Amino acid sequence: MRILFCGDIVGRSGRQAVSKHLSSLKQKHKIDVVIANGENAAHGFGLTPKITDEIFSFGVHVITSGNHMWDKSEIIPYMDKVPNLIRPINYPKAVPGKGFVEYKLPDGRKILVINAMCRLFMDALDDPFERTMTLLEKYRLGSSINAIFVDLHGEASSEKMAFGYYLDGRVSAVIGTHTHVPTADHRILPKGTAYQTDAGMCGDYDSVVGMGKAEAIMRFTKKMRLGALQPCEGEGTLSGVIIDTNDQTGLATSITPIRLGGILSQTSMK
Repeated sequence: MRILFCGDIVGRSGRQAVSKHLSSLKQKHKIDVVIANGENAAHGFGLTPKITDEIFSFGVHVITSGNHMWDKSEIIPYMDKVPNLIRPINYPKAVPGKGFVEYKLPDGRKILVINAMCRLFMDALDDPFERTMTLLEKYRLGSSINAIFVDLHGEASSEKMAFGYYLDGRVSAVIGTHTHVPTADHRILPKGTAYQTDAGMCGDYDSVVGMGKAEAIMRFTKKMRLGALQPCEGEGTLSGVIIDTNDQTGLATSITPIRLGGILSQTSMK
């Protein structure tokens, strides 16, 4: 199975980058399933039903999220209506939506997509390690499910790395989101799980993690606010990874970073 994961979509610039590049990526590289983190897609904070539908219309099959999931209140009643829009699994169980979804490909193969959120420097949630492992007890990679992908949304690289090694061999991939900066540590862990600490963002990198530079600098240097943070709207980069898995074992055979458009150095698969 060939999986394309697009990192955090930030505002209009991020949506435009995905819209511009996704169709050709899918066709050129014969992508089977597309997953994208959409928690910042609505003007940099949260999601709306309209923008959720827009992202699906680009050709994304599953949308993951994170701590900004609830910034637009109109998404809350929508969560239970759209199974392919998921929130972190370690939120309290009464929270709307689910932390995972089984997506079935047209050829019958199935992928389990899990969204989890770290706790270090983040919200005080339930244990993502325990919650994820409890869910995985119901699945046998390469048997009951062809692939398992985890979007791990978190701040601390140490927590993300520990999580990756904790699930090594139990899932196909653990890919981090939230920091909006693509890390250079993509690799396959010893037991066969593809890993990258952060996939980066889909958005305008002539910014401070997607937001206006002046306001961000003011907050750091003066501890004052000029106003609300606003997403930058220059040409965006689609940042993410392409992962190949073995359908019999469910384990990863390759992981390749993708950066297309915008000001970052460009990458592509041969």
